[in-house]
Amino acid sequence: MKIVKSTILFCLLVIQVNLFSQRVLTLEESMEIAIKNSPSIQKSRLNMEMNKEYLNAQIASLKTNFLLDVSPITFSRSLIYDRKSAVWFQDQTFEPSASLIITQPVKWTDGLLTVRNDFKYQDNYSVVDDVKSPPDQVFNNYLYLQYDQPVFTYNRLKLNLDKIRLNLETATIAYAIEMLNMEYQVNQAFYAVYQKETAVQIAKEEFENQKISLEIIRSKVEAGLSAKEELLQGELNYATSESNLDNSKVDLNNARDQFKLLIGMSLYDDIAVETDIDFKLIFVNPEKAIENGLSQRLELTQRNIDLKMAEFNLTETSAQNEFRGDISLSVGINGINEQITNIYDNTTNSPAVGITFAIPLFDWGERKANIKAAEIEIQSRTIDLEDQKNDIIINIRKTYRNLQNLVNQIEIAKQNEKNAQLTYDINLERYRNGDLTSIDLQRFQNQLSEKKTARVNSLINYRLEIINMKIQSLWDFENNTSFIPKELQENLSSEK
Repeated sequence: MKIVKSTILFCLLVIQVNLFSQRVLTLEESMEIAIKNSPSIQKSRLNMEMNKEYLNAQIASLKTNFLLDVSPITFSRSLIYDRKSAVWFQDQTFEPSASLIITQPVKWTDGLLTVRNDFKYQDNYSVVDDVKSPPDQVFNNYLYLQYDQPVFTYNRLKLNLDKIRLNLETATIAYAIEMLNMEYQVNQAFYAVYQKETAVQIAKEEFENQKISLEIIRSKVEAGLSAKEELLQGELNYATSESNLDNSKVDLNNARDQFKLLIGMSLYDDIAVETDIDFKLIFVNPEKAIENGLSQRLELTQRNIDLKMAEFNLTETSAQNEFRGDISLSVGINGINEQITNIYDNTTNSPAVGITFAIPLFDWGERKANIKAAEIEIQSRTIDLEDQKNDIIINIRKTYRNLQNLVNQIEIAKQNEKNAQLTYDINLERYRNGDLTSIDLQRFQNQLSEKKTARVNSLINYRLEIINMKIQSLWDFENNTSFIPKELQENLSSEK
């Protein structure tokens, strides 16, 4: 019985530890969780995969297609009037058939090559004045090769394939941009939690300092070395410090909830973050950043795709009410016989040639106006492309200037914290000696807390700005490597 109770208690203890254990997340782990759980990332990935399948389907449609068309039963009976003999007669036909059709689109010319074999069996007889004619039973096989070619127009097969490829590239770029945006958001939220955790730690240190100063003033008042008002002020400072600690814990819990919501974790999970924000100067070459940004930025690729789509639209618009032609050539043999084994004993060659032209006469200026609109769209897309280039240059330069300024701020913040700590230690000793009031000591304590917070904030801002530079230029200056997402590299290389 004791063993059972001990086992139950142990299990309950293990469950309790698991329920209340805190999970410490690194930045890399947080990003992995966000990519796995983010609805926007999942939708972008699905859209990319959908367009990839559309491209696979289009490529498959350009391969040889085989079709078997079978009509096992075709029966008809009808009453027909013969004008020559002025006689009504009954006609009955049983005609099963099958067709094998092989087609091969020609991507380079937008033509269509067809090989077709039509085979049928015909059993026919008629009844005139209640007299049944001898049945007509024959096998018929028609085998021919045909080629259809449009002329004086654009290649629709190639254009559709190019459009689907651009759609896949667009979806892939959208997915990659979503990944980059998510990375920046996760970094921002991650460091926000770290900032709040640091604020709690600073508030705890301030609270401990207030405990020490309260004990000092209490002992002085009890010894009659200080006025009672100093004790009241010390207690007020202690209560204020405790309230500040509680407020910082509330802010931390709120930041953790927002962070868990962003990366898709359960709101009931207890988490903490772990990172190293010690300052490490990262050399950033602004010329390299601008050069790589102008050559690799996904937004520029998107603008180029928009421009190509506008050019495709112009091509399609120019084909409205166009002069075009269609050429059809076919050669084949037709065999008919009562015996299937002798079906080709007596064959007939069946060549055919067809040329047609569509000649527009007058459309009230519809085609001309549509072409003008398509040309204006191309001009608009070109302007968008140039604007995007200027935005990239401006944002990279702005980020670089911010980084330079933040380096100076970090050095100043470090020195300010060092000075504030030294000032507080000196004035705490003065406070012990009775040369300083509680209000004055509180001012130095607040100054120390502010300088500590300022140093942490400057380090976090520098890390975020480095990440921003990486996203703006698509170059990782910390590791000196390109920052194009691997999904984009794989899809674009597979298309080529």
